[in-house]
Amino acid sequence: MNTIRITKEFSFETGHALYGYDGKCKNVHGHSYKLAVTVIGKPIDEAGAIKLGMVIDFGDLKKIVREEVVDPFDHATVFNKNTPHLELAMELETRGHKVILANYQPTSENMVIDFAEKISAKLPNSIKLHSLKLRETETAYAEWFSSDN
Repeated sequence: MNTIRITKEFSFETGHALYGYDGKCKNVHGHSYKLAVTVIGKPIDEAGAIKLGMVIDFGDLKKIVREEVVDPFDHATVFNKNTPHLELAMELETRGHKVILANYQPTSENMVIDFAEKISAKLPNSIKLHSLKLRETETAYAEWFSSDN
């Protein structure tokens, strides 16, 4: 049986600020993120299986990624909780804003690592996360590959 990779793409809007950074990104700002999630596995070949021929139902993959990444991060602002940005985050929360306090500097690189951990933990045992591509702008993105980790 052949091993196949399938990819599903997602988009969401998220704000962040990079504490201690020496450029514009030290200010609170946002991005229209694009996330490509690629999983790898063998198509189901059991006679009579409802999902015959699928590695994973795209709808099932969509549900995992939406619950773990898209819904929590969409229209949220992400701050590193180990910085003075914590005060700003608390103020925003008291005013009804959606805030995520991360254990990391919210760069695309760290976000893609976080997303890989969240998604991998929810996939069926027969499916493995192959790669993620998190596009922050039209010309800038971070990639995560299981083979590198």
